[in-house]
Amino acid sequence: MNRASTGLPRRGARLLAGVLAGVLAAGTVVGASTGAVAAGPGSTGGAGGAAGAGACAGSGPLPRACAQPGDLIDVTLGELHPTQAVLGFDQVFYKLGRYGSDRDEAAGGFNKRFDDWCETNGQGEAASVRPGARLDDPASFSCTVPLGQETPKSIAPMKTAVIGPGGKLYLTDGHHTLTSFLEGPDGSTRLPIRLRVTDNFSSLSTAAFWQRMTAEKKVWLRDETNKPLAVDQLPDRLGITNFRDDPYRSLVYFTRDIGYEVPDGATEFLEFSWGSWLRGEHDTAAYDLTSPGPYLDLVKSASKSMAALAPDAVVDDGKTAAQLGRIAEWNGGKKETGGEFAKLSKPLTDAKPGKLAEALDYKARVEPAPACTTRITGVRNGPLTVTGGVTCADRAALRGPVTVRAGAALVLTGSTLQGPLQSDRAAAIHVCGSDVTGPLAISRTTGSVRLGGPGCTANGVTGAVVLTGNTGGVLLAANKVTGPVVCSANVPAPVNTQRANEVHGPRTGQCAGV
Repeated sequence: MNRASTGLPRRGARLLAGVLAGVLAAGTVVGASTGAVAAGPGSTGGAGGAAGAGACAGSGPLPRACAQPGDLIDVTLGELHPTQAVLGFDQVFYKLGRYGSDRDEAAGGFNKRFDDWCETNGQGEAASVRPGARLDDPASFSCTVPLGQETPKSIAPMKTAVIGPGGKLYLTDGHHTLTSFLEGPDGSTRLPIRLRVTDNFSSLSTAAFWQRMTAEKKVWLRDETNKPLAVDQLPDRLGITNFRDDPYRSLVYFTRDIGYEVPDGATEFLEFSWGSWLRGEHDTAAYDLTSPGPYLDLVKSASKSMAALAPDAVVDDGKTAAQLGRIAEWNGGKKETGGEFAKLSKPLTDAKPGKLAEALDYKARVEPAPACTTRITGVRNGPLTVTGGVTCADRAALRGPVTVRAGAALVLTGSTLQGPLQSDRAAAIHVCGSDVTGPLAISRTTGSVRLGGPGCTANGVTGAVVLTGNTGGVLLAANKVTGPVVCSANVPAPVNTQRANEVHGPRTGQCAGV
């Protein structure tokens, strides 16, 4: 591939595959001018590795394993594998609050999600947005930098990925942004985006791949309490349900440009390094992180601690405060009534509310799942009957029918269920980020029924969905259902929070328009 002196592609739109250009099948890579893919600097594996030299020769669409550092690849969100197990949920909630608001349009602009998509795609910002435009339909809007005219400047903000064994895509930057796209008003696993390849390790074995990723610090193997994680504890796909919430990661996001600035050439997981340090300096549990006042007090205290560090002070893993972007003067040398801190502090009623206010407004819409009394992980074969308490299946594979009895509750997150799910008079049913094969029949639930919605990643259901006589509220949002959806006698009627379900089958009763 032709590459600019920066190591990035000279002409970035050389992977115009699939939905973005409608020319090549998704999952292919094509050279800058000739269609050939040459081994890039620093590559391991790649053209001569897992794909084989012959597979990466000639013109036309090439296997993804042929991609080299600097190449831009066309992907969908459902193809991506995370390299971290935690997110700062409040950062995602800010984005989702903004994406679901009409204040940008009311001010004469475009919704922020279109600007964010264009920037992430290496195309600047939104140039035009048609009525009814959606991120999953890039033909419905345009960006200021057309495909084929990318520059190193427009490519720099793109999110990055490593090609792993079997051509799998491992996201190394952009977990918050792409999760926000997925959970947003028009998000789905089929939403297209381009990523910049930093490394091709496709020729390595799985064990060698993770050794290399760990050695080069391209994976974050710590949990929400900063304790070590094993590779097999990483989520296998995007979706907020699949991650754990680290409040320190959110805290760092809100201190940006107040206590630190993202430096040029920032390494992956920079914010987690700051979060690790802040964990020893400030106790987030001592603050009410649902209320703007206490949250702002924490941001101010934390950011002042960051700015007060000596430039050569070691923050985390040998990285100094200067290397991590420690700001020279708190809040850019301005009082708290000015600068970025003042912007962050603006209430939701302001014409331009602050990020924190929008995050907390969305956060208030997220209904917490009931506290677990029994947990299931891994594979479970045979029927499961929940007779009492709250059974939580987290990243589990349930092979057999599930029945929830009166007064009991089920929370199914990031799991697969092969078999029908039936409940009657349950206390609550929450199904998030899961795949269910078999009919799903939920009736007379006294508490909440959640199938997708704020803070609950949408599901895939193969089989009928029947919701009858539930009285604690039914949220049915953005799910893909292959089968009929039948709803009756639910009080109140089911809602989708303006995220329509994709239903391949009839919709009847209260769910006719959901």
